[in-house]
Amino acid sequence: MIDRIYTAGLVVIGDEILSGRTHDKNIAQIASWLQVQGIRLSEVRVVPDVIERIVEAVDALREANDYLFTTGGIGPTHDDITVDAVAQALGVPVIIHPEARAILEKYYTDKGGLNEGRLRMARTPEGAELIPNRMSGAPGIRIGNVYLMAGVPHITAGMLDALTGTLEGGAPLIAETVGGFIPESEVSGLLREVEKAHENCQIGSYPFFREGRVGSNFVIRSTDRADLDACMAELCKGLEEAGFAYTRGGI
Repeated sequence: MIDRIYTAGLVVIGDEILSGRTHDKNIAQIASWLQVQGIRLSEVRVVPDVIERIVEAVDALREANDYLFTTGGIGPTHDDITVDAVAQALGVPVIIHPEARAILEKYYTDKGGLNEGRLRMARTPEGAELIPNRMSGAPGIRIGNVYLMAGVPHITAGMLDALTGTLEGGAPLIAETVGGFIPESEVSGLLREVEKAHENCQIGSYPFFREGRVGSNFVIRSTDRADLDACMAELCKGLEEAGFAYTRGGI
């Protein structure tokens, strides 16, 4: 029996990501966090600060997955429009969330108080709940299966920490690696056959060039330890029969 697989989409929002001025670090940390929650990151879209493009991505990914996360665009400036886009996608108005306003008023008491820009960080789609943010006061936002997170990685990390254990997921994905100086083109048939024989496993092939030689690491992923071990044993046997030396754990 294959466990129910829970999936999440991610929309990374911001012209600065697309221009290369900022290097995104959230994809990896969100993917890793989701894996521990028993949820697989199934798709990532990077979109500009354009409401129509954000709405399009939000609509597509929230319908296709159990959860949707967004990063970026919930700050205090005029181009922080994620809240507006998500509200439009969900067909609800934008409000000043009273709890968010109270949090920000307290946070900025000794920092000059609330101004127009800071108050923007209290805006949410109507009906939303807040995601605590112990790093900078401004909360994240949850509405339905959509989670609006900060774009700054260490703030995103704090929001993920606050969400830990609150999302329903399936069995966590586990993985094992085997590798060697093995050209993937010479074992592509073997990889395909082994994966086909173990329907609860996926095999990823990751080639490299090192010491003047071509090699590959093969990563087997599954939610079931017994299935993973059986798949690994069959792959190793096939590599050995094909005359390739391999190293468990990869090289």
